[in-house]
Amino acid sequence: MDALLPQAYLIGLIVLLGVAAVVVARQIWRVRADEVTLAKLEQKDAAKPSDAATLYELGSVQLRKRLYGQAAESLKQALKKAEAAKEPPEAQAVIQNALGFALAAQNNYKGALRHYRLALEAKPAYPVALNNLAYALEKQLKLEEARATYEQVIALDASNKTARKRLKLLERKAGLNQAT
Repeated sequence: MDALLPQAYLIGLIVLLGVAAVVVARQIWRVRADEVTLAKLEQKDAAKPSDAATLYELGSVQLRKRLYGQAAESLKQALKKAEAAKEPPEAQAVIQNALGFALAAQNNYKGALRHYRLALEAKPAYPVALNNLAYALEKQLKLEEARATYEQVIALDASNKTARKRLKLLERKAGLNQAT
């Protein structure tokens, strides 16, 4: 009976360490994959002018690595190339949304709002851009407009957890403001 407790403890510890090792290994694998992709894309970009898709991919990797300034530049170039190549509006909307995200990450919400709205002009039923737009509006303290935008997201995608969570938070804030 006395040996059972230490064995259970040891087995639990081994399982916990095994799970931690798997989580750490996955994270290392992801970071390494992003590093390799970034290196390939930067090398390819230096060799010859890239197309819009390659520049968008480069910008996306830079966003994942939190290189927001570099990502914004790559995405601006991707947008210019996409417009010049007359890419479909959906492709331009994705690039505009990513560019807005890069600007918002740098606390440039005014610029982010502009790009989110351009993304929505190109693709009106775009829940991700609407969510991002609403969040940027929140940051600029345009709470009524943000609330209406989150409601638009829910109308497009009833299961959108982000919009539901942010809308509840806005309603809670509005309730606190009315109580005081």
